[in-house]
Amino acid sequence: MPRRAQPMSYEPLYTPEERRRRDTSPWTLVQGILAPLQFLVFLVSLVLVVRYLGTGEGFVVATISVVVKTLILYTIMVTGAIWEKEVFGVYLFARPFFWEDVFSMLVIALHTAYLVALFVGADPLTQMYIALAAYFTYVINATQFLLKLRAARLQQQAEAAAVGKLEVAE
Repeated sequence: MPRRAQPMSYEPLYTPEERRRRDTSPWTLVQGILAPLQFLVFLVSLVLVVRYLGTGEGFVVATISVVVKTLILYTIMVTGAIWEKEVFGVYLFARPFFWEDVFSMLVIALHTAYLVALFVGADPLTQMYIALAAYFTYVINATQFLLKLRAARLQQQAEAAAVGKLEVAE
């Protein structure tokens, strides 16, 4: 007799208690404000950096934009660690966000390398190429988090649908 495929089992992103803590934490709102702000600053800064690399003009404004982007990144990382502590009980590398946090360390390292290059007076082109590398990793990391948020939303919808089916069956 052929074997039937077993439904895929998965570990939910949030337990009910973690979801409750997530939904009641003020840091959830902070993250919800900082993430799009950081993305907006990133877009503006990316345009300024690419403009400088293409024309040789606007180094100072591009530099300021990368520094602002980096400071917002540091802020979102610190507040994100506090959020993870409130929701999952650890400051970093919580089970559901382990790989996102690992990659975030690379993002932070490259943004910090940019600041080091700036403060030691590295060649402007070197500074901007480091900024581009930092931005490339930021886009990957932001994508990781967006996919995780989508997975959480789908999980919540599936659970709501399952509860609805149970209520209809009763």
